[in-house]
Amino acid sequence: MPLTRLLASASNKVAAAGILALGTLFGSAHAATNCSASMTNVSFGSSDPFTGWSDVTATISYSCQTTGLSLLSSAAVRLCFSIFDGDSGTGSFFPRRMVSGGGDSLFFNLYRDASYSQIWGTFASGQHVERVLQYSVPLLGGSGGGFLTVYGRIPSNQNTAVPGSYLNYFSSDAIVLFQANEVLLGSASVPNSCLSGGVSSGLVPFPFFATAVVDAACNPTFAVQDMDFGTQGLLDTPVDVTATISPQCTNTTVYQIGLDDGLHASGGQRRMRNPLTGRHVAYDLYQDVGRSLRWGNTVGVDTVATTGTGNAQPRAIYGRVDAQATPPSGSYSDTITVTITY
Repeated sequence: MPLTRLLASASNKVAAAGILALGTLFGSAHAATNCSASMTNVSFGSSDPFTGWSDVTATISYSCQTTGLSLLSSAAVRLCFSIFDGDSGTGSFFPRRMVSGGGDSLFFNLYRDASYSQIWGTFASGQHVERVLQYSVPLLGGSGGGFLTVYGRIPSNQNTAVPGSYLNYFSSDAIVLFQANEVLLGSASVPNSCLSGGVSSGLVPFPFFATAVVDAACNPTFAVQDMDFGTQGLLDTPVDVTATISPQCTNTTVYQIGLDDGLHASGGQRRMRNPLTGRHVAYDLYQDVGRSLRWGNTVGVDTVATTGTGNAQPRAIYGRVDAQATPPSGSYSDTITVTITY
């Protein structure tokens, strides 16, 4: 074979091999987009039903990564964030709940807005949150990401909540759906749904805990009725009246109600005083209608013990002015301090 033909054949083979290799390089290029998300815990801390819990926030961090296509490629991703009712839920998020080790409930909810008017729900309910990412994808890959704020609130009027630790674990009840488009040249179009319209898709959980502690407590402000013995003449017979106090302590909390001896007591005897004459009228306070059990302020001795329900618990105080020498006419008064010990 002539030398010139051999050289031509070799040259053609090299060129063909070069074309084949170039075709393989572009034909094997394939994009893939993957997304991830994580969320901080919703931690309400410790409080009680009478003080209430402060509103809190948590943060969702999310990102998507796309493998490289070419120097001019790009990606567009639509993400939909759904939060269901959690492992301790009842199938609804109107409201959500946390549960204690004893099975008691404390209700709360999660919101999309700082005004706490839009509950954060699911894609199916139309109460999810959507975000769009668009970014360039060079040969070594590209990425985009962002943050979302979740707003948490424990509503008031849960007075019967039992003290203890409460939680709800959203192990698989917080998810992000995504659809992604990737193109070799130009700008990728944003998928119009989180369920379709993309060439890459996925479902990613972002588990978190919701926690709160209910402290044992008694409401520092409660109703106390004044005791009025009325207008009397001679104090030659006992004068009996009653008044009502209405303490309020957390459900199942044992507490004691104590009454001190007032401002003018002498030798353990309660007395009302006339500030103009400096004279006194002796009286006392009792736990029972028969006026046989004096009501004092020594815990476990002469106080009244009861168990809270979370609601106000009216309790009668029985007062008596015993027959005694009648002091000069005028107004007599005393001030009693009610102490709640729990």
